[in-house]
Amino acid sequence: MEFYIPTETGEFLAFCAAIVTGLLGLFALFAPGTVLKLAGLQTKETSREGLAFVRSAGGFYAGLAIVALMMAQSWIYMAIGGGFALAAFGRILSLMSDGSFSLKNLLVLAVQAVLAGLPLGYAFGFI
Repeated sequence: MEFYIPTETGEFLAFCAAIVTGLLGLFALFAPGTVLKLAGLQTKETSREGLAFVRSAGGFYAGLAIVALMMAQSWIYMAIGGGFALAAFGRILSLMSDGSFSLKNLLVLAVQAVLAGLPLGYAFGFI
């Protein structure tokens, strides 16, 4: 099995979104404390379940991205895009109902929207 780097623009953008997803997942997998601090969260000294959750979620992101990079199929890119689209929708709900309107949340929303739009745009033929 050889590693495939796309030459078509739309597929290359989806490929780049998968790389960013994988890097974010690996960062969460190996540095969960830093991820929690960046998110403005902390774990209690007596309880480390938060670290386990972040590592687990990071592993999921990394695993999905690795499969997308290795298989290079539009339906796997669609899974990445759909996941980020729902994550962005959840962030929008939080902005509207939880009073979490801040510059950091808007920036993360923009990143999630881009990471949703690139693979979905390719999978549905818009890019």
